Amino acid sequence: MEEMNKLMQQRREKLEELRELDIKAYGKKYEISHHAEDITENFEELKGEKVRLSGRLMAIRTHGKATFADLMDITGRIQLFVSYNKVGEENYELFNDLDIGDIVGLEGEVFKTNRGQISVNLDNFKLLSKSLRPLPEKFHGLKDKDLRYRQRALDLIVNPEVKDTFMKRSKIIKEFRKYLEDKDFLEVETPMLHPIPGGASAKPFVTHHNALDMDLYLRIAPELHLKRLIVGGFERVYEINRNFRNEGMSYKHNPEFTTMELYQAQADYHDMMDITEDIIVNAAEEVLGTTKIKYEDKEIDFAPPWNRMTMIESIKKYTDIDFNKIDSDEEAQKIADELELEIEGEKTRGKIINAVFEEKVEDNLIQPTFITDYPIEVSPLAKKHEDDPRLTYRFEAFINSWEIANAFTELNNPIEQRKRFEQQLRERDLGDEEAQVLDEDFVKALEYGMPPTGGLGIGIDRLVMILTDSSSIRDVILFPTMRPKNDE
Repeated sequence: MEEMNKLMQQRREKLEELRELDIKAYGKKYEISHHAEDITENFEELKGEKVRLSGRLMAIRTHGKATFADLMDITGRIQLFVSYNKVGEENYELFNDLDIGDIVGLEGEVFKTNRGQISVNLDNFKLLSKSLRPLPEKFHGLKDKDLRYRQRALDLIVNPEVKDTFMKRSKIIKEFRKYLEDKDFLEVETPMLHPIPGGASAKPFVTHHNALDMDLYLRIAPELHLKRLIVGGFERVYEINRNFRNEGMSYKHNPEFTTMELYQAQADYHDMMDITEDIIVNAAEEVLGTTKIKYEDKEIDFAPPWNRMTMIESIKKYTDIDFNKIDSDEEAQKIADELELEIEGEKTRGKIINAVFEEKVEDNLIQPTFITDYPIEVSPLAKKHEDDPRLTYRFEAFINSWEIANAFTELNNPIEQRKRFEQQLRERDLGDEEAQVLDEDFVKALEYGMPPTGGLGIGIDRLVMILTDSSSIRDVILFPTMRPKNDE
């Protein structure tokens, strides 16, 4: 700690020296002509040409009257060559007095050194921003993950692969938008503050609006507002935005997270399966150039068609328990007891089917798989199955055993929707804190009539984790939620 303070003091002394020389340490904008990657990829065209670059100095190596330095910009690194004879004594000394981390603008000629390294022979330079805090030591870098997440700016500077992950994330979202716009979906924005938490089974964050003197909830899902737009006459809408859930944290859970949610009139959950396959495959091909990716020690192939199983079929496949032959809640409870499963609220056959699936099946779903026909008890917003009214037209898509997408043929019967909400209220009374509440305004909207509709939500963060081979959700969220830590 003392050594770091000493280094920082030295940089502040240099800052004072620059002021005495009337050199601005924090200059104005600098017009550039190229990036580092432009020069390395187009050397033959640019050889001998003058270029203007800007970036951060990441290494400085002085050899008598010649200095080599590494400049880093958004595209990568390029070597600089600074000659005493070319820039003159004053500028040469000034350059060598710069520190690693300083941001400079420069002009020079593109050439290749005797060792064959593409470089820029400096003509002149300007200091654009003096770095007052040293970067981590070259050979140790910034490896402590907790520190990386807390100091993301520093993480991005010293770990180029992190920057690459977030550039891929941005491109994946861009491809989602392009795909949906090509399909005539309209991007919309719905409220983040809700008077009633709804659209999913989760614990909300609570806040208070002073002017209205009322509690509001950070949204747990945009679903009910987006469905109102379908009622209002929009045929295809989507939103890519944040949701907030006041629940536990893990390598795949962050309290605020990003989803893409869409609704399409005159569609059902089969159409949503097609969209799920298409939009994810398209993103993988456009951003990664392949549908086969490596995640940790597993190879995952996104190429359609994806596996499809009903929830009951998947349980039979992986446990040999056939819930088609178990009709009563009492019989199902025996299975739950044998497996030592805890069921919140009312202990029905449907809730036990879902619990057995989560406990015994999910971990096996490594390759992209659609699990369909969920019990009605855990699907209060999905349409009832015609073949078995105990089930719904709902699916979840799993990749690497994680839920990536959730979709329904949407329930559009307002009388049935009210009954489902009322059952959810009973579940809350029995201790299920995540059960949904009755949204009267939403039911009122349904009473005006909502066309047959398919809805889909995709978890952007988890999908990006898989596509970028990232082991934690914190690796794909620029500023993940962290417990405050005192800076000594």
